Amino acid sequence: MSYTAAVDHLYALGQELAPSTPSTPRRKFDLAHMRVLAAALGDPQTAFPSVLIAGTNGKGSTAATLSSILTAAGYRTGLYTSPHLVRVNERIQIDGQQIPDEDFARLYFQVDETARHLVESGDLPYPPSFFEVLTAVGFLYFAGESETQSEKTPVDIVILEVGLGGRLDATNIVEPLLSILTDIALDHQDYLGNTIAEITREKAGILRPNGTLITLPQHPEANQAIGEAAATLNLRAINAAGYIPTNVPGHTAGVPQHPADTAGQEARSLPANRYIVTLDGETLEVNSPLPGHHQQRNIALAIAAAAELRNSKGYKLAKITPESNQIGYNITNAQIEAGIRNTQWPGRLELFTFPEGPQLLLDVAHNPAGAWTLRAAIAQLPDTRPRTLLFSCLRDKDLKEMGQILFPLFDASSTDPERRRDHIVFAPIDNPRAAHIEDLLAAAHALDIPAHAAPHLAAAFAQARAVTPPEGLIIATGSVYLVGEIRRLAGEL
Repeated sequence: MSYTAAVDHLYALGQELAPSTPSTPRRKFDLAHMRVLAAALGDPQTAFPSVLIAGTNGKGSTAATLSSILTAAGYRTGLYTSPHLVRVNERIQIDGQQIPDEDFARLYFQVDETARHLVESGDLPYPPSFFEVLTAVGFLYFAGESETQSEKTPVDIVILEVGLGGRLDATNIVEPLLSILTDIALDHQDYLGNTIAEITREKAGILRPNGTLITLPQHPEANQAIGEAAATLNLRAINAAGYIPTNVPGHTAGVPQHPADTAGQEARSLPANRYIVTLDGETLEVNSPLPGHHQQRNIALAIAAAAELRNSKGYKLAKITPESNQIGYNITNAQIEAGIRNTQWPGRLELFTFPEGPQLLLDVAHNPAGAWTLRAAIAQLPDTRPRTLLFSCLRDKDLKEMGQILFPLFDASSTDPERRRDHIVFAPIDNPRAAHIEDLLAAAHALDIPAHAAPHLAAAFAQARAVTPPEGLIIATGSVYLVGEIRRLAGEL
């Protein structure tokens, strides 16, 4: 069957986090169901080594950076991320190339048919979810099930981004070489818990007895929960803080700026992440295309993971072919530098410049922690520049707190004369979890901040471009779904 049919069939499954209704109650996550599906498919997740990454924010950036490093080192590297911005194929990649449409369609219907037989036989109580199906498709593709290959050859390693939580996430049926925990904050409380400690314990479900954890010091509650899990599992914990630079006034992350850096910053509006760290006694120059001070933490995690993967002890897992990774991965400092430099991860402080009109900055800040990160980036922009916020979010996010963080930066009624040419435009997004326009407007009005709404996303983008002066900046944020659609519209200009 066709790729279009596969995608339509996939979306008909519905999203795991869609609001519960009497006819479609909220799905209960159970790893046993994912294991049953994987077993019926031949347990493809045992065909390759993997790294598993969980966290609230930064896990996608960390995964993309680490994947790029391994590709630069010459390894066929799988990357599994979620959600996607424009096309579902973005979630499943090898060496930066998305899964081809024909492979996606063939593997999707293979998984779907297998699942149907399992439900009919009573081995599964109900069909697998959207994310479970996609995860199974990814596992098959990484195991070598591709029409473009003459023989079935698994990739050398796969970097897996956890979709939600960790303990019960569909990706968590692998036996990872490393487990990475990025920054943890409040999000998805309905599923993961109401405190950072509870959420951390769910995400720490990706850790393994006697395994290896890579993380960074963060919120005290998260630190304590991670420490307790580490002690219980007798695992080895690696602190990546040594790969975060010390900032020096007048420099970019501790490195004197060059004229080329300054020119690039003017064009990009945000300082580049260019600095030097030390790895195994040697200098390593970081020059990342991902702007924002927060990315230094994600880059540090990727560097620490690359350094651990190249350890001299190597890796030999019972469930993976005996000859795999017995001497570790051969990754040089130069290859780490190249991988960081070549990282591609769109929608994260991504700047679009057009021949005419204002620039466009896209960022998928979709929770309060992400909003604070975006606010810190906005603080690095010239105050004199007029700007427009193009915003929407999902209704299960903390709209009130996100509004309190971001909306005052675009308050045209402020006493600050620099803000009088600013605007806020709200846009509806096509998602069953989307916040209602009335709620978005109410959040702005509660802060006495003027805001406008558009009937649909394309109209909102057009309105934002119309009200923003040519020298101004449009900042689109609040939801991955909004950023993905705006990115598609921007590509058509």
